[in-house]
Amino acid sequence: MNPYVEHANVTVNNLDNTVDFLQAAIPEFQIRHQGQAEHYRWCHIGTDNSYLALQEIVERTQIDRIPYRDVGLNHIGLVIEDVDAARKRLLAAGYRENDIVSPHPWRKRIYFWDQDGIEWEFTEYLSNDPAQRNDYTL
Repeated sequence: MNPYVEHANVTVNNLDNTVDFLQAAIPEFQIRHQGQAEHYRWCHIGTDNSYLALQEIVERTQIDRIPYRDVGLNHIGLVIEDVDAARKRLLAAGYRENDIVSPHPWRKRIYFWDQDGIEWEFTEYLSNDPAQRNDYTL
């Protein structure tokens, strides 16, 4: 078996907003399960093989870190089938796109922020060849 990332656990301000964001980008993502713990709501959303474990923060709303400068999560990367369709859906839903341009002959990538300021990267691979998909020489 090849190891893979099964899930990431992310704390968000509003669970419903994050689910809406993810389903706008990736309509195939389904809620696998959700519940209520003593002090927070939680949700697992994704596919049969991998998911995002979301938990809703209750008391704090301020983010105390600067992405790419402070220790912590900078963005979450997800592979999808059609980056252009996801961009249209996210823009139509009012989400803000990062202006990072990363031209590459074997992959297309877009970056969007959700309502909590979490950056999400969506990648569409244009080749099945791992050498091309993972080419960093460009």
